[in-house]
Amino acid sequence: MARHLITSAIPYINGIKHLGNLVGSQLPADLFARYLRGRGHEVMFICATDEHGTPAELAAAKAGKPVADYCAEMHDVQARIARGFRLSFDHFGRSSSAQNRVLTQHFAKVLADQGLIREVVEKQMYSIADGRFLPDRYIEGTCPNCGYDSARGDQCDNCTKQLDPVDLINPRSVISGSTELEMRDTKHLFLRQSAMKEKLAAWIDSKADWPVLTTSIAKKWLNDGDGLQDRGITRDLAWGVPAQFEGAPWEGMEGKVFYVWFDAPIEYIAATQEWADKTGGDWARWWRTDKGADEVTYTQFMGKDNVPFHTIGFPATILGVNQAEGEAWKLVDYIKSFNYLNYDGGQFSTSRGRGVFMDQALEILPSDYWRWWLLSHAPESSDAEFTWENFQSSVNKDLADVLGNFVSRITKFTRSKFGEALPEGGAWGEREEALLAELTARLADYERYMDEKEVRKAAAELRAIWVAGNEYLQSAAPWTVFKTDPAQAAAQARLALNLVRIYAILSAPFIPDATEIMLEAMQTEDRSWPTDLRAALTALPPGHAFTTPEVLFRKVSDEEREEWQTRFAGIRT
Repeated sequence: MARHLITSAIPYINGIKHLGNLVGSQLPADLFARYLRGRGHEVMFICATDEHGTPAELAAAKAGKPVADYCAEMHDVQARIARGFRLSFDHFGRSSSAQNRVLTQHFAKVLADQGLIREVVEKQMYSIADGRFLPDRYIEGTCPNCGYDSARGDQCDNCTKQLDPVDLINPRSVISGSTELEMRDTKHLFLRQSAMKEKLAAWIDSKADWPVLTTSIAKKWLNDGDGLQDRGITRDLAWGVPAQFEGAPWEGMEGKVFYVWFDAPIEYIAATQEWADKTGGDWARWWRTDKGADEVTYTQFMGKDNVPFHTIGFPATILGVNQAEGEAWKLVDYIKSFNYLNYDGGQFSTSRGRGVFMDQALEILPSDYWRWWLLSHAPESSDAEFTWENFQSSVNKDLADVLGNFVSRITKFTRSKFGEALPEGGAWGEREEALLAELTARLADYERYMDEKEVRKAAAELRAIWVAGNEYLQSAAPWTVFKTDPAQAAAQARLALNLVRIYAILSAPFIPDATEIMLEAMQTEDRSWPTDLRAALTALPPGHAFTTPEVLFRKVSDEEREEWQTRFAGIRT
């Protein structure tokens, strides 16, 4: 049994996330966590809400609430929706936690002691109309690189280029919309990423197995233009981790907080500490290499817009801290990154309310429907697009016609001919041996794709495993065989009912609710992974009781699809 640490990019607190956010980090991370648990491995799956920085302040102001109250309420909302999608976090923390405040300040102090933080007086956008300095995300304008007209002051969401507010064309205040902006002097702390360039480059080069998307973005940031730049890690904000050491203000940094992209990744560690404080568990064995974390495989899941901060900023922090005596923190082993999921000819956008949001999705259909479509269409090698026609087709053909049809046909047939227990009699023949051979080969491929975190390929192989069962039933035709050889029909039905249990186990990472229905129908709590398929296909013996479940997956009608297309035309009201 191996130990696996899994984190998904922590979502901003500013509102409910859309399906593109879900498939870009949390959902594939959950898929991998569920799979590893099913294989018997020890898993720590951590996520949290990202509660500091500009988005939180802006959202709270829009809601007319104190930012701390807003964050607490939205954390509860996001946690509830995560449960609705069956995201199996071991802990869903908060970056505003006391643990994260202490750890962030500790890391900053150690980095300063290592000479990796410097003070910089820089010019920053000041809004005359708003009477305040504007952090990067309070400024929007046109990207000088790609022309996107809503680029932020720190990064363009369209082309992922790192920006400074002065780079923007026609910048404006997000607060007031005012273009009355001027540059004024302000002092900030900078992480000396440039001093870590050689270590970062060597570390990234050592990750030959990472997705091309991950390494290409990392190397672009590492070598773009004049090379790796030092990065400001404080902001002129009231809400965040104060720029302090052990309660004492950093001289000259009074009233400033650490930049959200400095403290947010540290929350992965802090959230595990939150879990430990809650459960009495040992967080250090997951994060301290001198406490056993050297035996842990750490995998991160994220959208491509988060890659730079997890391949450059956070590793620079960990590598820098680890230079100090007594510090031994775990670095990520694998970063699985995703492209964007677009919505029906455009982009999903939280800030602009475009697309289907997680709460709305659950109002329409149960989570398994969404989990299956999103994972089987995960934007791995390129951007993907959600369309209602494709969603309807996938639900109807994959879930209803293939898996649902198999479970319905075999349980109803067996009940009608033999009663609600696995029948006795008969034996395997060439057809059954051929099915076993196909399933064995496909299971090996499925496991390989899951181990390699190839989400779409794993989904395709799982569907092929479902199809094999349907093709077996169609070829064997036990309903016809029963007329002349009831014993042989009994053997076929017994194998197929055992296959329902196997499908439940293999499908659990993708569609966990359907798994519970299938296992309940088969009257078993045996979730052991089918490492020996021959044994697994006979695990439920003759006489074992079963029930016939209600419809496992219903079809989406044309009328429903048309209604949803109209309802979600692109703007959330």
